[in-house]
Amino acid sequence: MHDIITLPGLGGSAETHWQTLWERNDTRFTRFQPASWDRPELADWEQSLEQAVGRCAKPPVLVAHSLACLLVAHWATRFPSTIAGAFLVAVPDPDGANFPAEAAAFKPVPDRTLRFPSLIIASTDDPFGGLDKTQQRARAWKSGLIVLGALGHINASSGLGDWPQGRALLDTFSAGLSR
Repeated sequence: MHDIITLPGLGGSAETHWQTLWERNDTRFTRFQPASWDRPELADWEQSLEQAVGRCAKPPVLVAHSLACLLVAHWATRFPSTIAGAFLVAVPDPDGANFPAEAAAFKPVPDRTLRFPSLIIASTDDPFGGLDKTQQRARAWKSGLIVLGALGHINASSGLGDWPQGRALLDTFSAGLSR
């Protein structure tokens, strides 16, 4: 069984977000802790992720939501640490109209192949990332892609609760990774 690091996006994941609920229900989940959830600084987020990976006894699985998906791509280009894989939910489009100005440091996003297995989970009506851009990102990163339908930004506002479908997808993805 892999350790799992949750990587919330801008603002962190609130009490009713599936990431928070998964952390409560499974002791293998830990959350990375940047200095600020609301004023994200790329270098700080990268260092915080690197520290979280370093605390794991073996290569962990990253479970990233939104802005943290872009963090994973940046981190992968700067740090050699090994992870088992990355489960990337609701990848935002940094050039999209709704991309938050406070996250501008996360642009441009590396478009090179990720050096670990990755799976993108997308929605057909995500206000932060159109499906065409998500498909381009999946091709660039050589990530798998699963499109679930109209789930908005796949967050607490989507009304998913503990999102059993997402947890099943994570468990299946994790089961296919090397130990």
